[in-house]
Amino acid sequence: MRHDLKMSNDMLKRQVLSNSDEFKQFWEKQGPFKFVLTSREFPPVLLEPEEWIFSDNIEVLLKGLMQFEKRKMEIISSPFNSLNKTILRPEILIPWKIVNFPDEWNTCVCDCFIPEGHLTRYIFKGIFLPEEKPDFVEKAFFNCLAGCTEQLGYILFKPLGNSKVADIKKYLTEWEEDDLDSGLV
Repeated sequence: MRHDLKMSNDMLKRQVLSNSDEFKQFWEKQGPFKFVLTSREFPPVLLEPEEWIFSDNIEVLLKGLMQFEKRKMEIISSPFNSLNKTILRPEILIPWKIVNFPDEWNTCVCDCFIPEGHLTRYIFKGIFLPEEKPDFVEKAFFNCLAGCTEQLGYILFKPLGNSKVADIKKYLTEWEEDDLDSGLV
């Protein structure tokens, strides 16, 4: 493996890799990576068919998936008062939302948000005394989203145990077997 192409924490790579050999070659030339994401469903959402996203920073990876900068997204204070009981709102909502939220996710079921990017209390799960500041809410959202990728139809590979790179060995072995069975390699 080449380590001279080490990515900085804020870099992101997107690559279409249609078979296990292409993946292994890419991993050896460009990797290793701490986080890897792809779709587990077809057609993929916010990805091209057989597209993979690689990064050493989970927040950068998830922002890349959402096209956060391209779509000019930001997390803002939502203009509602949770104490106002004359307007029916789900109890799980918090007064924060993502502007320019991906339309593609409006039909998705996820613990972190509801349609149109309204965030839920679930993003603070396991966090004591959450601060109501945009930077903190953004970090909490991406931390939560990293744990909910399967709900959205993605596979997220991350380091396990003492490893410093994404644990893809089992998946890659199964993929190689599938490629062999189908005669692709």
